[in-house]
Amino acid sequence: MRGRIGTAGLLVIALAACGGGGGSVGAEPTGGKAAPPARTSLPSPRTVSTTPQQSPVQRVLARLSTEEKVGQLFMPVLYGTTADTVSGENQARYSARTPAKVIAKYHLGGVILFPQNVKSVSQVVGLTNGLQRASGKVPLLISTDQENGLVSRMSALMTDFPGAGEIGATGDTGLSREVARATGEELRALGVNLDFAPVADVNVNPRNPVIGRRAFGDDPKRVAKMVAAAVKGFGDAKIAATAKHFPGHGDTNVDSHTGLPVIKHTKAEWERIDAPPFRAAIDAGVDAVMSAHIVFPKLDPSGDPATLSKPILTGLLRDKLGFKGVISTDALNMGGVRKKYDDGEIAVRAVLAGADILLMPNNLPRAYRAVLAAVKSGRISAERLDQSVTRLLTLKHNRGLLTEAPVASARRAADVLRSPEHRRLAARAGD
Repeated sequence: MRGRIGTAGLLVIALAACGGGGGSVGAEPTGGKAAPPARTSLPSPRTVSTTPQQSPVQRVLARLSTEEKVGQLFMPVLYGTTADTVSGENQARYSARTPAKVIAKYHLGGVILFPQNVKSVSQVVGLTNGLQRASGKVPLLISTDQENGLVSRMSALMTDFPGAGEIGATGDTGLSREVARATGEELRALGVNLDFAPVADVNVNPRNPVIGRRAFGDDPKRVAKMVAAAVKGFGDAKIAATAKHFPGHGDTNVDSHTGLPVIKHTKAEWERIDAPPFRAAIDAGVDAVMSAHIVFPKLDPSGDPATLSKPILTGLLRDKLGFKGVISTDALNMGGVRKKYDDGEIAVRAVLAGADILLMPNNLPRAYRAVLAAVKSGRISAERLDQSVTRLLTLKHNRGLLTEAPVASARRAADVLRSPEHRRLAARAGD
């Protein structure tokens, strides 16, 4: 996503956007195996129960209703600076007056923060803690777009680190990792646990209106090394990272916020130019990958954007590259994904394509009802829904968010944000 939007309502906020996790229903968390049944001295082996012990993820999944499982997929933007802020926007868009009521009504699995949610360190800590208290059975993924540089949603509070373009130009992968770690530490102190960064696009088109200096550069090998280092840096800070925008948004001259770009790379060119950073991110353990609203005819001739393409999200990202983590759509209110289908059908098709997070649907009530109806009709199978929810719950488990949300501390956040150490790092990165 880019760093600006100039229309009304939801689009008054700037918009930018994009493993841990198991890939199938009932998958164990990383490193987890079911314990063998205890030996007993019952008289006949035919009376011995051999039901394996459920994993923490399986136990939580079993407690969720279908409505709650569908809610786990959605990550909208909410309006207000506290969880109890009464907002006409929330009422108009979601038929619920406060962020807390929206979370409860739709059983949300996550939310995304923008500058309109940000006033001060103590206020953001209060907001994220309040959102988590409203989350019900499963804590929230609380996300933002903090790429640094052009796209920095928390810039009013956080250290002003250089963007990917400047860091990539240094060729210093250690610097990429350090900046990502420091960025992650500041976000985590605020109560944010998922960053839609780093950008894994290779900016090979100088006329690209949406990526540009948000990318680490135009050399696939260098970008791949920088992306892998950044993913590891976010991991060092214990925050989830997202590589974006798959299968690669670097060679476009159309802005996917308003139009639908077409990338004409052959499969061989995709392998050589676009794929290396995503392979590197996956090898580095990236938690999530964000899709792009771009048409890539040589990868899928249907004319659908990658966000709605099963050959790209499932066939390419999951099957070919072996990604087992969470797939997030780019924002579903963007023009690039809304050319052919209505808001409900977009959400259904994204799930069928392989997406797990439905980010910022243009009409949340319609999208939620459409996905729920598709599950109840069998168009989206119960198994397919459980695959996505299992991946989301596994990410939360891996990040310590499955059953009890961490409580952010305003005092600690004040010490971490713009700390002397981080300011020195920013100055070194900008030299």
